[in-house]
Parts: sequence; structure tokens; C-alpha cells
Amino acid sequence: MSPASTGASTTVGAAPSVPASDSRLTPGGPGYRRMSFALFLAGVATFALLYSTQALLPLISGDFGVTAGEASWTVAAATGGLALFVLPMSALSERWGRRTVMTGSLAVAVTVGLLVPFAPNLTALVALRAVQGAALAGLPASATAYLAEEVRPKALVTAIGLFVAGNSVGGMSGRVITGWVAQEWGWRVAVGAIGLLAVGCAVAFRLLLPAPRHFVAGSLRPRVLARTVRDHLADPLLRRLYAIGALFMTVFGGVYTAIGYRLTEAPFGLAQGVVGSIFLVYLVGTVSASTAGRLVGRLGRRGALYAAGGTTAAGLLLSLADSLPLVLLGLVLITAGFFAGHAVASSAVSKTATHGRAQASALYQSAYYIGSSAGSTVGALAFHASGWAGTVGVGLLAVAGVVTITVFGTLAAARVRQDRLATAA
Repeated sequence: MSPASTGASTTVGAAPSVPASDSRLTPGGPGYRRMSFALFLAGVATFALLYSTQALLPLISGDFGVTAGEASWTVAAATGGLALFVLPMSALSERWGRRTVMTGSLAVAVTVGLLVPFAPNLTALVALRAVQGAALAGLPASATAYLAEEVRPKALVTAIGLFVAGNSVGGMSGRVITGWVAQEWGWRVAVGAIGLLAVGCAVAFRLLLPAPRHFVAGSLRPRVLARTVRDHLADPLLRRLYAIGALFMTVFGGVYTAIGYRLTEAPFGLAQGVVGSIFLVYLVGTVSASTAGRLVGRLGRRGALYAAGGTTAAGLLLSLADSLPLVLLGLVLITAGFFAGHAVASSAVSKTATHGRAQASALYQSAYYIGSSAGSTVGALAFHASGWAGTVGVGLLAVAGVVTITVFGTLAAARVRQDRLATAA
């Protein structure tokens, strides 16, 4: 559909004209490694900051004398702030550039991260985390839009997979570091350490990321933005991808919010440092996200989503056991399935959007982090009400939603093929 037919601006997020030789980045080409490492570090900083309190929830509960559900707001506020601001931040990136917005977002987020350890009470902590999440909103949609503009289409899934892999490393390192640091010096020193880690990542990101060569500045007019958003929400495939991202993240947010409580209680009774080390399973997510392109090549997009959903469900069921090795295996499968599904769905959004890519990605990220906020809160409440089985039940319902939506997409694609054959005949 042309910009004229959609009512969108011809410049807002439009795919830039590329010379016949295609000067965009490609694996092995100049600048590709710098770009990949820079965005990898941005992903590390984003997830390390965003989930810096998740492994510390039992300690925060004890320090402030609050329940698991109340403490979970330190996670939900950050992801909720990101979900609310990702679309406005993506609009700013259309006008001022992807690199500029990503740099500014990281600068504000790491500054707030250095203030978080001094929060005097839970209310102040939740407020700071909400501001931090809002600041981080400039990263996800801008990063995927940057990649869609600067990387050749055949390498896009792999490039986005590497960015998602950075997310997994950030999530893992943040939780492992905070677990061991908190065991010795408390949760405040632990989140301060994550703030310092993020400062280093932010500086390296800005020094390494190549200047954009294919960005075309767009308009900030609200009517243009509203039309672009309406176009994306009217696309059935994009709507399905947004819902899949939200549901996958509901599983992930619920599991990793409640797992710390489960492993510190009977029959496991693990120390805080050991619980933090459990998050080393995020390395599995690094692998599954970075290989998502090959999975799509073998199974197709919908086949890859079925595989990701099945792997996640199997992990949820295994985690019900009162055996630590089986729980760990369950977490491995949940993590692998989630990151693979997220990489496939997010890259499909970038490929599907024909204009306003930053807004298309922003809507996906908004849905994704709404799922995270919902999963963190509902997963913690379910754990408080019914134990780990309640959290797993929430996760299985979300996976069932992913499978149902994918089946619907498969049937819709089959109908389109049949209509084309009938028209051709």
C-alpha cells in the first residue's frame, strides 16, 4: 500500500532509496561488527536496568515489609513506563534520528539508575523505576528501525537476533550480579552496581555505533503519527504479531518474577547468590535468539512460532517438579522458547511494515512490555494465592494464546493462497 493510500507521510519511516549496489550493512562487511556490538551493548544495558530489581524481590519485600505482589511493582512500573512511552519516543526518533534518541534514552536511564539505590521507601523506588522505564523506551523501537534501515533485508533477522541476544545477556548479568552482590552488601549496593555497568555499556555504545546513512527525517505532526499508527493496527498480521509478543512476555515476566520466591522457600531454600546464578540460563536465550534466522529458514515463521510455543510449554510443565535439576531444565526450555519466539515475531514486524517502521516496532514493544507488566504482577499474585502451580497456570494460558493466534494466522494464509489460485484460474 502506498503512502498516498494510507494517508501517511512520504517521509515518516519510509524505506529510504538504496542504490543498486546496496550500501547497507551486511555480515562480514565494513561497520557490521561495530554496529552489532554497539547494539548488543545497548541491549545489555536495557535489560540489566529494566529488570535490575527482579532477582532482588525477596530482599526488597523483607526490607520494606511488603508482599510479593507489592514488591513486583518495582518491575511492573519499569516495564509499564517503557510500554507507555515507546510510541512517543519512536516518533521522536523519526524526527531527530535513531542514534540520537537511543543515546539520550540511555543517558537518562543510567542517571536514574544511579539514584535508585537511595530510594527511601517502596513508593519512591517504584516512581524512580517508572521514570527509568520511560527513559529506556527510546531503545527498542529505535534499534529495530535503525537495523531495518541500515542492514540488508536478508541479514535483518540475524541482526535483530543479536540485539535480542544482548537483551538476554543483560537480563542474565543483571540478575547474577545483583544476586551475589546483594548476598554480601544488600539490594541497594546491588542495583548501584548495575547502574555502573550500564554507564560503561552506554559510553561504549555511543562510541561504536556507526552514523546512520539511510535515515530520512520525518514529521512530528500528530495527525501523521495517528494515521501511521492506525494503518499498523488495521493490519491483521501486525495485530497477531503484537499479541504474540505480549503473550510470550507474559509467560517470561511471570516466571522470572516468582522464581526467586520459589527457590528461596522450601523445599529448595537457596541463598540469594545462588538464586541469582540461576539466571545464567539466560545464555540459552542468547543462543536461541541469535539462531532464530536459521529456525525461520527451516520451519518458516509460523513453524518457528509453533516450536517456540511448544518449547516454552514443555518448560513450564517441567518446572512444576520439586527437583532442582528438573526446575532448571524447565527454565532452560522456557528461556529458549521465549527468546526464539520474541526474535521471530519482532523481526517479522520490521519486515511486514511498509512504512512507519519505528511506529510499527514501537507498537510491538508496547504490547511486549504490557505483557511483561501483566506477567510480573499476575504471576506474583498467582504465586501468592496458589504457589508455583498458579504461576505456571498463567504461563500455560498465555502459551495457548500464542498457539491459537498462530493457528489462526496459518488458516488465514491458506485462505489467501486459495483465493490467489482461484483468481489465477
